[in-house]
Amino acid sequence: MQTGKFKNKYRIASTRLQNWDYGWAGAYFITVCTKNRKNYFGDIKNGIMQLSNIGVIVRNEWEKTFAIRPDMNLQMGEFVVMPNHFHAIVIIGENQYNTIRRDAMHCVSTTGTNKKNKFGVQSKNLASVIRGFKIGVTTTARKINPDFAWQPRFYDHIIRDEKSFDNIINYIINNPDKWANDKYNVANELGDNRG
Repeated sequence: MQTGKFKNKYRIASTRLQNWDYGWAGAYFITVCTKNRKNYFGDIKNGIMQLSNIGVIVRNEWEKTFAIRPDMNLQMGEFVVMPNHFHAIVIIGENQYNTIRRDAMHCVSTTGTNKKNKFGVQSKNLASVIRGFKIGVTTTARKINPDFAWQPRFYDHIIRDEKSFDNIINYIINNPDKWANDKYNVANELGDNRG
């Protein structure tokens, strides 16, 4: 990953796909991790995730995410709360923010060019959904543990076909059972595979 300068400060280049509007209708696989991959969300016992109080907050905030954004036509796909990260499929349907309407009489767009500032605040897209989710979790989680924090970024993957969609669903469903060897399991880095 390349770094560049913005306002004389080094910044990490975006991991987002260039020339893709993350407000467009589509299915997205996301992963959000806790800061330093600290296990805030619970433990896995015999392949089953046992949610902590903060883990319950994560689950509830995710479910609430879809109810509070009806204007974005979101659909909740498969998801799983893991000890230190969260995987989910988010489906953004066609909505008033991602379809360009045309004035039939004048053959012009009624919504303008719809160019977004890449560095400004993003709204009505995948990043805004994840930002709202993270803020909701953080606000409540810090009442339990004031040190709770997320990593600043999140991972995303645009799901482009049915085979990929099915593979990701299986990955999410089976994730707790494979925790001992999971790349997000910090115990693996320490040589401890107890998970």
